Amino acid sequence: MAAITPIVMPKWGLSMKEGTVGGWMVEVGTQITVGMPILEVETDKIANAVEAPDAGLLRRKIATEGEVLPVKALLGVLADQDVSDADIDTYVATFVVPTTDADNEAEAGPAYQYVEVDGLRIRYARRGSADGTPVLFIHGFGGDLDNWLFNIDAIGEKHPVIALDLPGHGQSAAKLPGTSLEALANFVGRFMEVIEVAHAHLVGHSVGGAIAAQLALTQPQKVASLSLIDSAGFGPEINTAYTEGFARAASRRELKPVLELLFKDPTLVSRQMVDDVLKYKRLDGITELLESLNNDLFKGGIQVTQPGLALAGSGKPVLMVWGKDDQIVPAAHAANAPTGATVEQFDGVGHMAQMERAGDVNRLILRHIGD
Repeated sequence: MAAITPIVMPKWGLSMKEGTVGGWMVEVGTQITVGMPILEVETDKIANAVEAPDAGLLRRKIATEGEVLPVKALLGVLADQDVSDADIDTYVATFVVPTTDADNEAEAGPAYQYVEVDGLRIRYARRGSADGTPVLFIHGFGGDLDNWLFNIDAIGEKHPVIALDLPGHGQSAAKLPGTSLEALANFVGRFMEVIEVAHAHLVGHSVGGAIAAQLALTQPQKVASLSLIDSAGFGPEINTAYTEGFARAASRRELKPVLELLFKDPTLVSRQMVDDVLKYKRLDGITELLESLNNDLFKGGIQVTQPGLALAGSGKPVLMVWGKDDQIVPAAHAANAPTGATVEQFDGVGHMAQMERAGDVNRLILRHIGD
């Protein structure tokens, strides 16, 4: 039988079990290329386009709009014209969804792990290959490791990956090691020591990018390379309407318009996303913690510390990715990239480029850090 290639429900993030099929973005008979957006899928975290992992002719749409299907379920079929409809019928009828049972998950290890670092309980996740230099993902202000849900598995196909909830964020302890970039960078360095990672490729988003840059300056032996996405730390401007609004929002009505500033397409802010952030915001002490962090990092409405401007002398390979429609950190700051850095900017993308253009960002990171 000639080759038939399945299009299956992707697994986005560590906790995804199923997705709701949205509309198809291509028609039967379309020649699909790798990375082409082909249909929308909504999870309990976010809605996004499924990008084709393989090239081929779309011969059959299996999933229909509104269906709720498990990870790896058959969504569609790619096959050459010389493959008969009967062969495709047989393939679809006999397709078995690969198991993601407890045995497989046990092999991959628990979805989340916890470790104590200088008296603070920190949540983190490990995935990917056991070999090679790890890739450490660092989220930004008010975020958590789920900000990397479209990236961890893709990068993990080639490299060991680690993502953490910074102190005061996600499910880590609601306490900060300090409110300066240097204190946060030093803490990330201590986290690496405790989990016995001597050297890593750092991938940072927003304030996480500034933390990564600061660590490269103060503890360069721990940093193999930097991939910085819509990064703070490269200029004074910052939209404190977002950081202050996020810190103070106490209701759905207050929070939703703040979260919409993150994306070019505000419809990406789902009801579940708002509910998840509100649940975090209502933890004891979080509002005060975020206000303190905002006041010290962005005192007077500007970025107090700009470590990205000193990276030229670090000798570290730097990739900078920016959404041109970033409403939080101006894309114009990409002009302050160190000499020799790789800089990519995306039209029609906001502050969350790693979500809004996940496939492209993943390819850029993999190319940057190499095999």
